[in-house]
Amino acid sequence: MCATDSTLRVVSIVGPTASGKTGLGIAIARRLAERGERAEIVNADAYQMYRGMDIGTAKPSAEEQAAVPHHLIDVIDPDDTMTVARFQTLARETIADLKSRGIRPILVGGSGLYARAAIDDISFPGTDPEIRAKLEERERTEGAGALFAELRDKDPVAAANMDARNARRTIRALEVIELTGRPFSATLPRYRYVIPSVQIGLDLDRGELDRRIDIRTKRMLDEGFVDEVRRLRSRLGATAGRALGYQQVIDFEDGLIDEEELFADIAQKTKRLARKQMGWFGRDPRIHWLEALNPRLVDNAMAIIAHADAGDYDPIDARADEYVQHHLGDIG
Repeated sequence: MCATDSTLRVVSIVGPTASGKTGLGIAIARRLAERGERAEIVNADAYQMYRGMDIGTAKPSAEEQAAVPHHLIDVIDPDDTMTVARFQTLARETIADLKSRGIRPILVGGSGLYARAAIDDISFPGTDPEIRAKLEERERTEGAGALFAELRDKDPVAAANMDARNARRTIRALEVIELTGRPFSATLPRYRYVIPSVQIGLDLDRGELDRRIDIRTKRMLDEGFVDEVRRLRSRLGATAGRALGYQQVIDFEDGLIDEEELFADIAQKTKRLARKQMGWFGRDPRIHWLEALNPRLVDNAMAIIAHADAGDYDPIDARADEYVQHHLGDIG
């Protein structure tokens, strides 16, 4: 089968931080190259897109990037803002360009919404300050209950799956309805590929994952994470500054915590993030989970890719939305 064949799927590698996604992506690209198929990696990590944020984001090394071409790394400055909607445009343009040149894209990243935004039926309605302000004023004068009653009339599907006490979500839903002329529930993400894809998830025993996170955190600090933050501090925008570890290093620099507390806080929050990532990815029934430490990991991944290319998973993937309880209001 040739590399330009439209049946070839985008390969998306997901999983928690420190599970080995970059290594598997490179290994798959090399295995594909052995059979004459070109493949390149498209980054789907929200913070690896920022220039200079290398150590703290565990960005692929120069050697790894030389082994297989990487895209969407170092594309904006730390004082700029990357949004999911902006990433979606960049990722889809990159994927389309690679496919047009007969190159299979391998999407790699632990940012769940970013990974889905590249390949799934997800839209990101904008905002309108005037509409939002009017709705917020109505919430103050009429109360959240009146707004929720309006939402129930305009979009009963959304209202049935939302908390009437969450005024912020209600306001957002009514804003989207006014902006788009469509029900808010119609704009919510679907577990439906708009680009033919196959997802491979890396799973690890929680104890082993915690051990890896401790090792990674220590290595980051040993390799100069504090110096990296010191260089970037004056240029860290509001979005880039939310990257895990950067605020902790700033607190350390300001004398608010000591070195031992710095390590403990980063490691603890990274472990918490890893569990959230597993919860996020665990809701997607289309992901094919593999044990990250299995000696036959790459062989198993290649078998999954072959089945996907043959269309073997299509009937099940097409019904994924039937198996998933959407969390209305999580997007946007």
